[in-house]
Amino acid sequence: METLLLPFSPRYIVLTICAVVTALLLGIGMFDHNPKAFDVVLIPMLIFGALTLLGIRDLMQKNHAVLRNYPISAHMRFLLEEIRPEMRQYFFESEKDGMPFSRDTRAVVYQRAKMQLDKRPFGTQEDVYREGYEWMHHSVAPKAHSNEKFRITIGGPDCTRPYSASVFNISAMSFGALSPNAVRALNAGARKGGFAHDTGEGGVSPYHREMGGDLIWEVGSGYFGCRHRDGTFDADEFARVASEDQIKMVELKMSQGAKPGHGGVLPAAKVSQEISKIRGVAMGEDCISPATHKAFSTPIEMMEFVAKMRKLSGGKPAGFKMCIGHPWEFLAICKAMRQTGIYPDFIVIDGNEGGTGAAPLEFMDHLGMPMREGVNFVHNALVGINARDRIKLGASGKIATAFDMARAMALGADWCNSARGFMFALGCIQSLSCHTDRCPTGVTTQDPTRARALYVPLKIDRVYNYHRATLIALAELLAAAGLEHPQELRPIHFSKRTSSTEVCSFAKLYPSLRPGELIDGTDDVRFRDAWAMARAESFAPAI
Repeated sequence: METLLLPFSPRYIVLTICAVVTALLLGIGMFDHNPKAFDVVLIPMLIFGALTLLGIRDLMQKNHAVLRNYPISAHMRFLLEEIRPEMRQYFFESEKDGMPFSRDTRAVVYQRAKMQLDKRPFGTQEDVYREGYEWMHHSVAPKAHSNEKFRITIGGPDCTRPYSASVFNISAMSFGALSPNAVRALNAGARKGGFAHDTGEGGVSPYHREMGGDLIWEVGSGYFGCRHRDGTFDADEFARVASEDQIKMVELKMSQGAKPGHGGVLPAAKVSQEISKIRGVAMGEDCISPATHKAFSTPIEMMEFVAKMRKLSGGKPAGFKMCIGHPWEFLAICKAMRQTGIYPDFIVIDGNEGGTGAAPLEFMDHLGMPMREGVNFVHNALVGINARDRIKLGASGKIATAFDMARAMALGADWCNSARGFMFALGCIQSLSCHTDRCPTGVTTQDPTRARALYVPLKIDRVYNYHRATLIALAELLAAAGLEHPQELRPIHFSKRTSSTEVCSFAKLYPSLRPGELIDGTDDVRFRDAWAMARAESFAPAI
């Protein structure tokens, strides 16, 4: 009896209705004496007939239990699930909601890129009494608004060709992850604004060279653009490329915030002739970026490799980028610096806030040290070995506004890099489809029909405008705090609400080491045990 009633169960009622309507329309078309009756019912009959066939297919397939139990109607669930991010973003998200970047943050980037009014009326929408709220202190004796473009010189005593860099630059994003038009617009905007563009580990592409903007060449574990056929480092090719005047600094990538300690693979099917030529990989083979480097395996060897990069580049600033993991590993690098006498010219600290790179959920959400803690840890470690004055420190991790920059600089950064901020300037709408090759704005795709939507001449101006307006906002913040240059920022200039009734200064939250304290011996629990475990001869801890 229950089997007979199944077609009338709420689970199958849509299929039943479609089947019945199809049969009725077929009957009308075949048996109605009006010769035009079949023409009238043909289209509805085809529609309901197709739905009936779809429902039968749903009943027979085995991949989706919900379709077997709710034929036809369950497709609505998949449709709603597909458009859920867009529905939430456009209709339900408040100005301060939205991840990774809130609507308000995205809006201010768009407005500054387009030179539109970026002011807000009627007071803050932040809950200033919630735990975690942060603010910058102002002065009763503010300074005049500085017109300086805020630059720093990168290059230690061993660097013969130091680079005058903006304090705000484009973070590492490879061609391949970005479309040709996105690379063109970013690099031309950097040239117009006098700031730097990090190539990412995918190599220096023709689209970087075409526009002539300053480049920071990032070299990862795949050694793309400077590798032998077996994937090992090619010193001669590196020297040839690094000697180009457009390349201002060379950067060794140890790890990235999106997926620290994780390699990457571009499948052979996606290795086009263009990518094969740029990266130096063979057609028909997977393009592998290993998790570890082949050119060195110990902290001492790493420092020697950095020195080699500096020498091969003709004395340009050489440094490395990493997301901090085991504290003793970075302190082992510090010991290697002291033991070899080799110091990088700069270090860029990436945070586990991630970036444009796609990563497994566990890596993205729970692996690596956040940028602020990482920057402050490295800053203090360099102070503790008396090396801070010769090494510049960059910060990269969810930086989009002047406040983001000021906060990172107060914790120890000399300059800031932004990837997603500049993507917003290009028109990115945070559709979270970077890894699908279906970017709706042409920023992160290799599909030429999608990439053509990004009109380069217009986007050049927007990249330039965003950079310029953000530095103006930074100058205004500094002036209000009674400061003239971001290098004057210190932890004492910021506070954080730790509960509804308690406030703590960043100076207390992020205490500083004394110059040389690690060498002399420290009682600071953040460093004491890790320093004892660190050794220059190995990344493994001494236990």
